[in-house]
Amino acid sequence: MGIQVQRLAGALGAEIEGIDLAQPLDDPTVKEIQDAWMEHQVLFLRDQRITRDQHKEFARRFGDLHVHAVLKPLESEGHPEIVVLESNEKIPFVADAWHSDVTFERKPPMGSVLRCAVAPDFGGDTMWASMYAAHEALSDSMQRLLSGLRARHGGDFFNYLAKDDAQRGDLAKDNGAVHPVIRTHPVTGRKAIFVNSVFTKSIEGMKPAESRALLSFLYEHVSQPDFSVRFHWETDSIAMWDNRCTQHRVIRDRIDAHRKMERVTIVGDTPF
Repeated sequence: MGIQVQRLAGALGAEIEGIDLAQPLDDPTVKEIQDAWMEHQVLFLRDQRITRDQHKEFARRFGDLHVHAVLKPLESEGHPEIVVLESNEKIPFVADAWHSDVTFERKPPMGSVLRCAVAPDFGGDTMWASMYAAHEALSDSMQRLLSGLRARHGGDFFNYLAKDDAQRGDLAKDNGAVHPVIRTHPVTGRKAIFVNSVFTKSIEGMKPAESRALLSFLYEHVSQPDFSVRFHWETDSIAMWDNRCTQHRVIRDRIDAHRKMERVTIVGDTPF
């Protein structure tokens, strides 16, 4: 029968049905998922009761798994590839700024598969924005200006989270990369804005005031609701997004509620 795809918003996002990730997937089904992913940029699946090993195995169908230099809470349990993102009244922290993941690496991740282990009874949604749509909404003059620019990214924030010198050393090995402000997607060939407010530090070749002004414009531009889709989590829901052409952020309306996510990330390539 194949998978069923239901679009959720104009710019990006679709919910898919007809698959059970607890069961092995054949190659044609994986190809259907891959094609839908490239078209819709972020996919959502409900009621996926899977183990951590099954979570990783599904992500591996799309590439090698990434291991974060600092965020490895499950390493001692044999799952260094799984990043746990948890918040509650004692840890009221969520990633509430628009960003793409780990862009400070020379080869940023191509995408992630995020599973909801504990969902709030309401609130705590996540939003994704299409950087294709954000780019296409710019004037021709702005597109031409940005097309020749490159920006420096850094992950210095994670130094504060590193537990020891070994983790800081791992972070330093691949911390600090220069990427095009506008990248070309290696599969679709579409252009996408590739700067974000969390990891982008400056635009090369510009004076600091010029760089700040242009980046501030872009950060505000990509946050427009016309480019976004919003997803309400339930336990055992899954979101998988293309990190090369989207940004995401959490809604801070329930930071006191228990919310636990487990993320597996897929190795990417050098942006061009």
